[in-house]
Amino acid sequence: MQYIDELDEWMTFTEETVEALIADGSDVSQPHVIEYYFASDDFDVLEKMAVDAFKANFEVTDAEELEDEDGHGFFAFDVIVERRLDVDIIKQDVELLDALAKKHNVMFDGWGTHFIEADTE
Repeated sequence: MQYIDELDEWMTFTEETVEALIADGSDVSQPHVIEYYFASDDFDVLEKMAVDAFKANFEVTDAEELEDEDGHGFFAFDVIVERRLDVDIIKQDVELLDALAKKHNVMFDGWGTHFIEADTE
């Protein structure tokens, strides 16, 4: 898997993803759970990143030990927040979390959310 390293590429990804969710009919009136993904070979460094994300009012999951396709071990955790499906708000989060990842030399591996069906009642 190739990782995107540049902030402007993450911003483009964010715009395209939010536009696609809206175009597909995800309910913009409902908050969406946004999960941001981070990884590092160094657990201590990853833990410092998690503390900074927590201090910035994000929920942080416990780090997991994982392996890539080549059997190389690494640690990963998610930063979670509920947000409206608003590209500007999500881009602010991306910018902040990307800066924290760079500060701690942690890999920012993007974000995701789930489609929310519009209530038709």
